[in-house]
Amino acid sequence: EKIRLACIDTAELRGPKSHPTKAKAARDFLNNLIAGKEVFIKRINKDRYGRTVAELSIDGQNIQKTMFKSGYAKIYSKYAYQCSWSR
Repeated sequence: EKIRLACIDTAELRGPKSHPTKAKAARDFLNNLIAGKEVFIKRINKDRYGRTVAELSIDGQNIQKTMFKSGYAKIYSKYAYQCSWSR
């Protein structure tokens, strides 16, 4: 199952607007947060690419909020309504 993290936007790895260094840093930060841990997935919906849009948490810690506060993500204002913490 492919999951898109709800309510946040991170740097793109590929494409015309890519920032590979920032994208890899965000990916590595996320991997360090969740690797080998039990992750709670709160499914919200599916995006146009068929990915599950969801909020993730570990032991009550919201992963998207952590990524935002750590500077690895921005709030995706178009979809911020989906997450109570990002409004």
